[in-house]
Amino acid sequence: MREYIEKRAVEFANYIIFNKTTVRDTAKVFAISKSTVHKDIVERLPKINKDLYMGVRKILEENKSQRHIRGGLATKNKYLAMRGDL
Repeated sequence: MREYIEKRAVEFANYIIFNKTTVRDTAKVFAISKSTVHKDIVERLPKINKDLYMGVRKILEENKSQRHIRGGLATKNKYLAMRGDL
């Protein structure tokens, strides 16, 4: 694996852990695709640093368990904004 890819994966992981962000938010900050961030975290990071991967995995699982709530709130806010209540 190329060194810059390893550095990028570690940088993504540190950002996610420090800021407790989602893959989508991380991708926006680094101006890179979500699929690249996901591949770096899920496939490459375990080969680079297992402990760091376990820390990121915990946050990603937490995000996954909350996504249905976030989606519902986003939809609610969308319709409230359309009505002018927000």
